[in-house]
Amino acid sequence: MYGLSGHAVGGSCELAMMSYIIVAAECACFALPETTIGIIPGAGGTQRLTRVVGKALAMDMVLTGHAMSVEEARAAGLVARVMADGAHVDTAVEMAERIARNSQPIVMMAKEAVNKAYEAHLAEGIHLERRLLYATFAIEYCREGMTAFKEKRPPNFLDR
Repeated sequence: MYGLSGHAVGGSCELAMMSYIIVAAECACFALPETTIGIIPGAGGTQRLTRVVGKALAMDMVLTGHAMSVEEARAAGLVARVMADGAHVDTAVEMAERIARNSQPIVMMAKEAVNKAYEAHLAEGIHLERRLLYATFAIEYCREGMTAFKEKRPPNFLDR
């Protein structure tokens, strides 16, 4: 979870892209201007940015130093939520708390499946997703979650 207010430029933009979810304030912007000073992004920025926003926008940002507005970042899929300035931290904390209420082994499995979409062919990703889903049926978290849903109560995951 990454809450951003202000400018994520160069390494700080690359750091933000290492996060699973970015919540940004309306004043935020993103840039990889390294080529304008004679170097290239070196902490995974070219790879992560291209996978998220596509080749054309990544080339624009990396080759020209174009700073992407928060609205562009949201439309391109780089940012999950845009909040009023000052509200982004509370929103990021609320999201983290919601995630923390879930079974952490199940959250890790879900993150693994989503991350696989970036590095695998569709069939391989679906195979992993199915394998992980079947594994959830064999553990207590699934039973507790399904029972809680049926009983219309919050689940009580023991691993929290």
